[in-house]
Amino acid sequence: MATMIFVNLPVKDLDKSKKFYSALGYTLNEQFSDDNTASFVISDTIVVMLLKEDKFREFSTKPIADSGAVTEALLCLSADSREDVDRITEIALSSGGSKAKDPQDMGFMYGRSYLDPDGHHWELAYMDPAALEG
Repeated sequence: MATMIFVNLPVKDLDKSKKFYSALGYTLNEQFSDDNTASFVISDTIVVMLLKEDKFREFSTKPIADSGAVTEALLCLSADSREDVDRITEIALSSGGSKAKDPQDMGFMYGRSYLDPDGHHWELAYMDPAALEG
């Protein structure tokens, strides 16, 4: 069995966040969602768990970071192509997200980034398979 990752994020407005992550094409897993949480399947091994801030506090002994003021993590996903990086980023930006930084083009690797409605920093990266072989 492959190792899975469950990224747990505090959110202020669960409905707004659900619309955002749905727009990106991620699948809501109703079995693990309720009035306080939303579970979105990104891939077979990656799930993002959105928790209202009060619910999130039940799992953490530290204060919730103000993601509008500080970066608590950089969450990076791979993409199948440069076009996918652009397409997904544009969907994020038109669905309530905002630009995190300028695109990065290193030839062999291309990436863009955005902030979700709560300011969590997401990045998308495409790496040329030929560059990985060399």
